[in-house]
Amino acid sequence: MLSKLEGIVLKNRAYGETNKVVILMTEEAGKIATMARGAKKPSSRLAGVTQLFTHGNFLVAKGKGMGTLQQGEAISSMRHIQQDIIATAYASYVIEIVDRLVENDKPEPGVFHLLRQALQAIEDGYDPEAISLFVEWKMLPFTGVQPTLSHCACCSAVEGEFAFSFSQGGFLCHRCFYQDPYIIRLTPTQLKLIRMFYTTPIDQIGNLTLKKETKRFIKNIVSTIYEEQSGMRFKSKNFITQLERTPLLFGDKAEEEE
Repeated sequence: MLSKLEGIVLKNRAYGETNKVVILMTEEAGKIATMARGAKKPSSRLAGVTQLFTHGNFLVAKGKGMGTLQQGEAISSMRHIQQDIIATAYASYVIEIVDRLVENDKPEPGVFHLLRQALQAIEDGYDPEAISLFVEWKMLPFTGVQPTLSHCACCSAVEGEFAFSFSQGGFLCHRCFYQDPYIIRLTPTQLKLIRMFYTTPIDQIGNLTLKKETKRFIKNIVSTIYEEQSGMRFKSKNFITQLERTPLLFGDKAEEEE
């Protein structure tokens, strides 16, 4: 069966002397593996469209097992992501999260749109660290963890001072702080940002600028959930850590929250 699919290249790897196995995240079919025959040849019409991060329309012949990538037409080759090392690092992290958490051959149009919006925002020059936070929080349900962020996880209150509790699985209001001696107290801004990362579509935000310490604070919470509660660690984060230790490359360009 021949299908035209809108997709994004998550992975590619050499197969034999001239072929590639290409993993696509598609809107219609979910995450699929395809064989791109001859794609390693520079002259192949599939060489460019099978590059990592490419967003395009793909013609896939699908039968039993792995499909065959017949044609591809790029919608965006994500040139900025390809050429900017910081953009590459965070885009790689976003792609790894999606690749690790999404099952093969299971349509997940919401995840496809999240991935497309995230990569396009990074491509357009938005803060890649902030964009990766959106993806981290929004993909949490795929780990089996669904934190309570709209109200107190204990008494369901929606007003008052709030903190984050790992043991209670979300926000606690000040009346319930006694439930967890290890709560992480939150400012109103931090509370608002965490809810925004979890619930608001990326394309509805605009160019969000955050202080470096604000991003680090919120990142530590979501990273702890992934690593301690879900047991998941991502290889691409190691590269980001290395970049952060290279001030001339990374810098600190964060501004006040808007």
